[in-house]
Amino acid sequence: MKIKEIFNNVYEIDLGDGIKRIGTKSLVPSKRVYGEKLIEIDGIEYRIWNPNKSKLSAAIINGLKNMPIKRGSKVLYLGSSAGTTPSHVADITENSPIYSVEFAPRIMREFLEVCRDRKNLIPILGDANMPNTYSNIVETVDVIFEDVAQPNQGEILVKNAEWFLKKNGYGMISIKARSIDVVRDPKEIFKEQKEILIKGGFEIVDEVNIEPFEKDHILFVGIWKGE
Repeated sequence: MKIKEIFNNVYEIDLGDGIKRIGTKSLVPSKRVYGEKLIEIDGIEYRIWNPNKSKLSAAIINGLKNMPIKRGSKVLYLGSSAGTTPSHVADITENSPIYSVEFAPRIMREFLEVCRDRKNLIPILGDANMPNTYSNIVETVDVIFEDVAQPNQGEILVKNAEWFLKKNGYGMISIKARSIDVVRDPKEIFKEQKEILIKGGFEIVDEVNIEPFEKDHILFVGIWKGE
């Protein structure tokens, strides 16, 4: 087995079978979150980050160049779901907080189980369309990551950036075309959402199509230039 750090606290792991894999150091050794493979290299446990279950993992494997989430980053995560990707983000940031917003109470109950082990995950039951409702909890952050299946995905990121993102901080957003319009060409939708982000105050510095892991998805990375 071979391992190489490709981003801060994100590792490319070669098991010798020709498959490209990435992983994070286990913040909570021996604990699985979603049935992921655990491996030990030189006495350190790593969690294989499955790109079929995480859009951020898929983007990294597909050639993401700008990965602003790192050790010590304060993160606002919109659409935490049951915690698959947030758990890896927690591994990366280590002791730094990930404010994790989820709208569905049933899924939040599952996510709370993940938060019990990873103390830097801060669960927030809330609507990402209404950042004012959790402004008493969330501080200024370095990065916002959004994975919310809503028709106004770009606007949601801009709204939250206006409330919480530091100047020259980063916004990362997974755009799901079919959540916006099931008929229109996804390329048109991606272009439209990109323009919304730019007009809203972001300078787009990276974009990665994440097929074949997710159909009609793209991930944008932007630097916040808004006030």
